[in-house]
Amino acid sequence: MGQLVSDVTSVLNYRDSKKEAENERQKILADMAEDEKEKTNLVKKTLASQRAKYGASGVTSKSMSTGAVLKRLKTETEEPYKEKRASNIDKLKKIGANKPNLLQSLLDKFEDLLG
Repeated sequence: MGQLVSDVTSVLNYRDSKKEAENERQKILADMAEDEKEKTNLVKKTLASQRAKYGASGVTSKSMSTGAVLKRLKTETEEPYKEKRASNIDKLKKIGANKPNLLQSLLDKFEDLLG
């Protein structure tokens, strides 16, 4: 009887840990979506600001050097978000629920019965 209680407890604990893992995944995915939105807005704002500065000084955005500066600004602005995204992906990979090994438990019990 005690083993049955133990097996039921391990199944219930697995179910709880699975729910917790799913909640954590959802939280990380929501954070990633928010970071992506924030990154996009920041890049747009940075590029618009630089284009306005170029326009005020009479430089067109079609020149090669202007394009290179804008590309560099975009890359520099996105860099912290790329690192954060990689970190979040690593967290997602590590999240998991501990599955109970019910088959092994049953085999152990069977071996105990056989002696």
